[in-house]
Amino acid sequence: MPTARPWPEPSNGTSNRIDGRIDVVVHLGFAVLMVASAVRYVMRHSPADNLWTVALALAVCALYAVTAVLVHRQHPGQRKQQLWIPWMVALVAAWATLVVIAPSFAWCSFAIFFLTRTAFRGWAGYVAGGATAAATAVGLFRMSDWTDIAMLLGPLAAGALLTLIYDKIERDAALQRRLFDDVTRAQEQLATKQREAGIATERERVSREIHDTVTQGLASSLLLLEAAQRAWPAETAHQDVRKATDLLRRNLADTRSLVHELSAPGLETGPLPEALEHAARQYFEAVSIRVTGDPYPLPSEVRHALLRVTQSAVANIKLHAHAEHASVTLGYLPDAVTLDVFDDGRGFDPAAVPPPSAHGGYGLRAMRQRVEQLGGELSVESSPGEGTIIAAQFPLTRLADPAIVLKEAR
Repeated sequence: MPTARPWPEPSNGTSNRIDGRIDVVVHLGFAVLMVASAVRYVMRHSPADNLWTVALALAVCALYAVTAVLVHRQHPGQRKQQLWIPWMVALVAAWATLVVIAPSFAWCSFAIFFLTRTAFRGWAGYVAGGATAAATAVGLFRMSDWTDIAMLLGPLAAGALLTLIYDKIERDAALQRRLFDDVTRAQEQLATKQREAGIATERERVSREIHDTVTQGLASSLLLLEAAQRAWPAETAHQDVRKATDLLRRNLADTRSLVHELSAPGLETGPLPEALEHAARQYFEAVSIRVTGDPYPLPSEVRHALLRVTQSAVANIKLHAHAEHASVTLGYLPDAVTLDVFDDGRGFDPAAVPPPSAHGGYGLRAMRQRVEQLGGELSVESSPGEGTIIAAQFPLTRLADPAIVLKEAR
């Protein structure tokens, strides 16, 4: 039994529709050519010759219809139920007999050839296609009274040419399917990596939000409570306890804001200088706010970053600088906005900052990541005994870059 090829499964809906249209054209061509060939044969031969030839032609049509339906309905997974194989063998045998007896039907060889190549693969397809071409060659050579060698070689050459073209089409289709599968796998891998990158980015963002709000607030509250414990029961101790209580309440509000999409209350609608002053005075009361340039509306992500950088920088002043005064300067430039946080504390060596650990060290790292994520720059100027300046600059033109917008969306 010859090896049969199951009906190829289309890689997508478009190829399925194209294959269906080609099949319809081939089948309609076979029907039209069979009718035309039958009319030509009947007009050129006697009624005695017509009867058996027309009956054989009708049998070929029936075999063609049954085989085409079975091949079309076959599914790729039903390799053991290739019911069209005996029908296809019978069709090729009946067709070979018909075209040898009545060469007028030779034009229908094209449809028979394509149906055999659709049903069979490998050597079976070559045998079935070769038998179709050979029968056509013999029929036409017989019609020329065995004298016209072109009638013999023409169908054989046409069959060989069609075989080469069909093989090329099949190879291209197989390559296209492999490329389609490769692209699909690559897209799935890319989607997986994008999801993983999005998760990592979101983790970084949440860690920065927690550090700039809850962690800094708790640390400041702890300092106030420790100071109150040392001074208790003096009036200053009661004041420190009240400050710590207020700060803890604000931290609770910040925590609830983090749960609700990490939003900052009042940031989206209130004036930015007032929001920065409110954020700074949570941690250090002796801070002044100054604005330079003509204020203009800023993107919400820039406003959010300015608030968080201010919170983190002023909290570090409270925890580490031992400063008496601090200032926050918000600068509006034509194509950028700047933020400078200054203190007159004891300063430090920026090159000697220890890496983040369980004891802290996340402040500068979180601020730098937040600023650079929006395409900005963060610089730290400090030395022991000389105070500290933390300067951030956000170029507003960069925020129109689709890559920046996509990065923020993730």
